[in-house]
Amino acid sequence: MMKAFPGCPLRRGLGRLAIVALLLLAAAAAAASERPTLLVMGDSLSAAYGIERQEGWVSLLAARLDGKAEVVNASISGETSSGGAGRLPELLGQHAPDIVLLELGGNDGLRGLPPGQFEANLAGMIEASREAGAAVLLLGIDIPPNYGQAYRDAFTGVYHRLADEYDLPLVPFLLEGVALDETLMQDDGIHPTAAAQPIILDNVWPELAPLLEDNGMALAEAQD
Repeated sequence: MMKAFPGCPLRRGLGRLAIVALLLLAAAAAAASERPTLLVMGDSLSAAYGIERQEGWVSLLAARLDGKAEVVNASISGETSSGGAGRLPELLGQHAPDIVLLELGGNDGLRGLPPGQFEANLAGMIEASREAGAAVLLLGIDIPPNYGQAYRDAFTGVYHRLADEYDLPLVPFLLEGVALDETLMQDDGIHPTAAAQPIILDNVWPELAPLLEDNGMALAEAQD
C-alpha cells in the first residue's frame, strides 16, 4: 500500500479536494438559505378542498417556482380570520417567512362576522407578519349577498381599506374568472375545481411576482 508522506503530491491533492468539497457544500447551504420562504395562510380555497392537494393553486405555485423558493401551505379548510390570527405567531416563528399570503375571510363572511372584527383580525396578522420581517400580500374574496348588499360591500371593502392603510399589494378577488363559470366550480358552488386552479394562480402571480423579485428571485424562467 502506498503511504502519503508530508509534502507529497497525493496528500496535497486530497487536501485540495477536501477544500473544494467544503466550498461546494457551503455554497449549496448558502443558496438554500437565500431562497425566499412563502407562507400561505388560507382556508379551503387554498387548501385544495375537494381536489387532490397537488392540484391546488398553492402546489401549482410551488411547481412554478421550481425550488427557487420554499412554499409553506398552512391553509386549513373552514379556517376563519380569528383562527388564522391565533395560529400565525407560531408559524412565523417556525418558518421565518419572507412573504405571507393572507387568503382569509370567506368563512367569516358566510357566518356574518361583523366586518369590523374581520378587519381587526386581518390587521393583527398584517402587523405580526411585518414585525417578523415579512412582506404581505392580501388575497381578497367576495361573498354571496345572503346578509344584504350593504354587508357584502362592507365585507369586501375591508381588503381595500387594509391594502390602502398598510400600503399592501392586493388581489381584489381571488376567484376572478372562476366564480361565475359553473364549469369551473364544484357542485357546492363555492369551491373551484382542479381545472380552475391555474386561473387562480394567474390571478395571484402579477401581485406576487414583484415581492419575489424584491427578495432576490429571478423570475424569467418561473413565469412559464
